[in-house]
Amino acid sequence: MTNKHPLFNKNLILLIVCQGLFLTNNVTFIAINGLVGLSLSPAAWMATLPVMGYVVGAAFSTSIVAKTQNYFGRKISFQLGLLVAIFSALICAYAAYTKNFWLLVCGTFIAGYYSANGQLYRFAAAELTVVSQRDKAVSWVLAGGILGAIVGPNLASWTKNLFDTAFLGAYLTLSIAAIIGIIVMQYIHFPAEFKTQHSLGAGRDLKTILRQPVFMVAVIGASLGYGVMNLLMAATPLAMQICGLPFSETALVLEWHVIGMFAPGFFTGSLIQRFGTLKIMGIGVALNCICIAIALTGTNLHQFLIALFLLGVGWNFLFTGSTSLAMTAYKPEERDKAQAAINFFVFGTMAFTSFGSGALITTQGWTILNLGSIIPVVITGGALIWLGMHHRKNKTWNQ
Repeated sequence: MTNKHPLFNKNLILLIVCQGLFLTNNVTFIAINGLVGLSLSPAAWMATLPVMGYVVGAAFSTSIVAKTQNYFGRKISFQLGLLVAIFSALICAYAAYTKNFWLLVCGTFIAGYYSANGQLYRFAAAELTVVSQRDKAVSWVLAGGILGAIVGPNLASWTKNLFDTAFLGAYLTLSIAAIIGIIVMQYIHFPAEFKTQHSLGAGRDLKTILRQPVFMVAVIGASLGYGVMNLLMAATPLAMQICGLPFSETALVLEWHVIGMFAPGFFTGSLIQRFGTLKIMGIGVALNCICIAIALTGTNLHQFLIALFLLGVGWNFLFTGSTSLAMTAYKPEERDKAQAAINFFVFGTMAFTSFGSGALITTQGWTILNLGSIIPVVITGGALIWLGMHHRKNKTWNQ
């Protein structure tokens, strides 16, 4: 950092706050939707359908969000997402109160629009500082998820029995968090040059962007890294309940998992600048492997806690690195379609793993779930090795 180009400014700090509020919503949904779904669903294997609805809704919303970002710019698009967050949280609250499983799934599906917006905060962070500080800005905005790590699980625990209907208070509180987000977003100024001045057809076509080795590996790292994390995280509340552990301990595990996801954000950007993107992503893959190994040793509190913490750190290294990779693969006029594409793959993978986590944990168990997660981890590691060999051979890249 230099005096000439400081990393932090009012806009970046406020965006970090918005990221924290977004992750409060995200983590609370993960913590409670599977449990509420299990209590309301016609069959146990359908328990994580509300979690799946959240990410399917996000996947379907990526193209819509790209268009609103293109037409209205960052601020208005983000505020629209927050309005949807208020509406969807109230739908989920009513669904829980009336014990309507399918209305709950509908509410989480609508909430996916907010998720598709929130996933763009990290890209917007790069626009609020100079190019030389871009990796650090992305990393610090992701670190804003620490707020969600602390508030989300504890919010679910504190409000579980606030009303006669379990977790009704959590859904209502999330609507208040979204209102705060709208207020904070109002004071963020996004540079005029980053309000899209091009049509979505400008620049290279999407196929050309997708065929770039760097972008391909960025997609694999982001989507499979998120997929493994989501597979294990979404199943954890159900697994711990099946093992007879109280929800207070589930909240503790999720808190430390999300701390693992976002606390490294305070230094991941610096690590990437010092050691290179692929090396940091490779460490993320290694941490995923260690997480699985620990999870396979048993189902006591400390095993859940350590495994999920390492899973979070591994996700951070993979996701931050994938974001940095992706930003080297498109031009400013290609921003919206490129970011929409990578988020579509992320949400598509999350949708599959959200459903798979509930089906596997209730039919096959925690051990099979973890063994199955080895496959995407190996694929991600192979992709990183391939990209490193490709660029060493062509001598075109030094990451």
